Amino acid sequence: MQYWLFKSEPSAYSWQQMEKEKVTKWDGVRNYQAQKYMKTMKVGDLGFFYHSVKGKAIVGIVEVCKEHYCDDGSKFGQVDVKFSKPLSNHVQLSDLKQNSLLKNMAMLKQSRLSVSPVSENEWDEIIRMSKCESEK
Repeated sequence: MQYWLFKSEPSAYSWQQMEKEKVTKWDGVRNYQAQKYMKTMKVGDLGFFYHSVKGKAIVGIVEVCKEHYCDDGSKFGQVDVKFSKPLSNHVQLSDLKQNSLLKNMAMLKQSRLSVSPVSENEWDEIIRMSKCESEK
């Protein structure tokens, strides 16, 4: 199993929409590196759902339920993801940046990518962070 991070602006597609719809096409990704990552995704892979721009936090978990495909003749493809569960506590971008165990996280090094890999250690640390009571 691999782990991923999917970024979306809440005004374009929010976690609340994901929770309501249960399954969505993760499309509109035009960056070649992000497309390359999507082509390696397998059914059952898990991903964090990250609200960018407004909120700037990991808010939930989705699961890849359909591998990379093109359905409109475009050279850019998509994957389907389904709602898995919300995080106990949202993990803010500022907290991710302050955690030395996450210093090499792809999202922090290539912040413009809408889809990026997450290592197993990073995944475990973010899950741990989401279960801690917020100090704010």
